[in-house]
Amino acid sequence: MAFKLENIKSGQKSKSNFDLDAMLKTEISLFGNSFSNKKKEAFYTEISVLLNAGISLKDTLVLIANEQKKQKDKALLEHIVTTIVHGSSFSESIKSVKDFSEYEYYSIKIGEETGTLKKVTKELGLFFKRRNEQRRTVLNALSYPIVVLITAVLAVLFMLKYVVPMFEDIFKQNQVDLPWLTKVIIKTSVAFQNYFWICILLFLFLLIARKIVAKKIWYKKINAKFLLKIPFVGELLRKMYIGQFTQAVALLTTAKVPVLNSIQLTKKMIDFYPLQQALKTAESKILSGSNLSESLKEHKIFDAKMISLLKVAEETNQNEFIFERLTVQYNEEIQYKSKMLSTVLEPLIIIFLGALVAVILIAMYLPMFTLSSVLG
Repeated sequence: MAFKLENIKSGQKSKSNFDLDAMLKTEISLFGNSFSNKKKEAFYTEISVLLNAGISLKDTLVLIANEQKKQKDKALLEHIVTTIVHGSSFSESIKSVKDFSEYEYYSIKIGEETGTLKKVTKELGLFFKRRNEQRRTVLNALSYPIVVLITAVLAVLFMLKYVVPMFEDIFKQNQVDLPWLTKVIIKTSVAFQNYFWICILLFLFLLIARKIVAKKIWYKKINAKFLLKIPFVGELLRKMYIGQFTQAVALLTTAKVPVLNSIQLTKKMIDFYPLQQALKTAESKILSGSNLSESLKEHKIFDAKMISLLKVAEETNQNEFIFERLTVQYNEEIQYKSKMLSTVLEPLIIIFLGALVAVILIAMYLPMFTLSSVLG
């Protein structure tokens, strides 16, 4: 049964009580801060190591602050140390810094209240380590195909803007009858030159419009539905978000957070519409008396394997172990599918764009045979 987060005490500070509704209305963001995930991985890992070595929390933070090379990071950690010296808890001190999320605040808060801060900081370090590994895996898988795609697209655009018009002038001067394929390519080149800046402006408009509507429910719904239907990519995205879910719940379970509160926090942390809707429904069912496995069973975004393991975890009271195991499995699957995606995309992009360049060249050289006979 879940407890009320606003009733958690913070030791000597009575003003540290906080409202669950206010917290859940704040979207948790783990990306885009100056104190990045990579820095957080090192930060929490070092705290865990130094605390286990018997060093006090204040001295631990001072040592980590002195190691920082960037003045901004050093000032941030010194601010945390100062607030602790003035009587605030560690969780309250990071709450005052925008670079830390409510998710981290809540995890550390529970760690302090239950005497498991060493374990919680270790799990937070592993949490961000996996997030960083997941991101690196996807970037490594997509980097080469993206470079190939951009290079080939630029080559095609160069041909349409400079090469095709040059051939067009030659054909006009010699009044050569053009095959239909050549006419199509020439018309495409003319349209590209006439509407080039309009296309650029339209592209910029679409980027701005996307940023404006990115938080709209209808856009999230359509975008998620579209992405999940893309072959290979859709399945990879689904695994990534489910991996984030199990990772987040595993950390909260380690901090002795009840299932209902874990679902509430995770729902606000992961910005993926299908998963948020599934967790919203699960939250209602848990409040009605259902267990977690039954609440998630009807949603297609979750694997049958995952539901079966959750059912076993509930029967054996091994939630922490099962969620940790699921996280490891999903991370391994993400790495495998990322490599598969890269393996499949590279030849497909090369073949498609190679064929496109070949069509343009053939279209330009076909009239040359007629032109050579005329000149002959």
